[in-house]
Amino acid sequence: MTMAHETVNEIKPTVPTTAFQILIAISVGHLLNDMIQSLIPSIYPILKASYGLSFAEVGLITLTWQGTASILQPMIGYVTDRKGQPFSLAVGMGFTLTGLLALSQAGSFALILLSVGLIGIGSSIFHPESSRVARMASGGRHGMAQSLFQVGGNIGSAIGPLVAAFVILPGGQGSVAWFALAALAGVLILTRVGFWYRDRRRALKGKLAAVAVSVHPPKKIVLSLVILAALVFSKFLYMASLSNFYTFYLIEHFAVSVRDAQLYLFVFLGAVAAGTIAGGPIGDRVGRRTVIWISILGVLPFSLVLPYANLGWTLVLSMVIGLILSSAFSAIVVFAQELVPNKVGAVSGLFFGFAFGMGGLGATLLGILADHTSIDYVYRVASFLPAVGLLAIFLPQDRRAA
Repeated sequence: MTMAHETVNEIKPTVPTTAFQILIAISVGHLLNDMIQSLIPSIYPILKASYGLSFAEVGLITLTWQGTASILQPMIGYVTDRKGQPFSLAVGMGFTLTGLLALSQAGSFALILLSVGLIGIGSSIFHPESSRVARMASGGRHGMAQSLFQVGGNIGSAIGPLVAAFVILPGGQGSVAWFALAALAGVLILTRVGFWYRDRRRALKGKLAAVAVSVHPPKKIVLSLVILAALVFSKFLYMASLSNFYTFYLIEHFAVSVRDAQLYLFVFLGAVAAGTIAGGPIGDRVGRRTVIWISILGVLPFSLVLPYANLGWTLVLSMVIGLILSSAFSAIVVFAQELVPNKVGAVSGLFFGFAFGMGGLGATLLGILADHTSIDYVYRVASFLPAVGLLAIFLPQDRRAA
């Protein structure tokens, strides 16, 4: 009997603790990464004027930057799934640092493409591995960890254009080099995370295989991933209509000033950040499927009314939409990770890359539609996109927090 009790005690799992210092560190790293990424469009007017670029060449810069940042992510995640690279986060930020310095001194169109490609590679390395680290540091609170990690990126994307307006636009192309200091800070922070990641992997060596098993059959997994991808498509295409054209819509539809339109945009982005924080912990308690269902389909009544609202209600509705819709992505990522638990890096890279690509593609397609019709028409068409949330009914029930 004593021996039996000793055996039980030996195999009884310990309750994991949440490594908040690591979660905050990768959230700060995400802030720095996405802030730097958002600087690239701000330099387009300078590059176009300095080098006499056409709009097609400006588009090629975007394609190079976003292509490397999105297409490479699942491939890098697949490689690191096979063999973990604890210091790849710091290496990725090193690519970003090199790209920034090169961009600040680039004297030709070819060097500009090379520079933004290096920055894109840095982002493609950062996202899948940092998402894996968030899961490792979560202590089982996977949704909360993903939300905390992702909100850093939301904040970085929001403050990037502001920083660019005060530094890059007055200082010119050479002032981009100042942001290499932010990338250097990122390298130092992520190197510290790398040491924790290495030690954590060593501590868990031999234990991961026992838990990395999906409870769903392969056909169900594939169908669920396709549905999640469709939900990401609808979410980010609709978010592109808001985040990219919101100021134009307010200026054209309500004749507000550029300054006020920018202020309203920051209010909307603040609601997006708040929703990102809330979505993960709520998913831990009530289930990811429920959060996905509510956050995407639940936006539909508000999105359908938005194109016909006055200015006051437009501000209120956009805040509600940003708050609810942004809560979905962390739940989607964690849901996908739990569907394929032995491919966390590849799955994270796939969804972050797909989301990044859909944001860029969505902005392009909606811009073309706006050129041929109007911003008002774009908002009316985009208002139906959250209806894709009906597909969430076909997702399997997911694991809930204990």
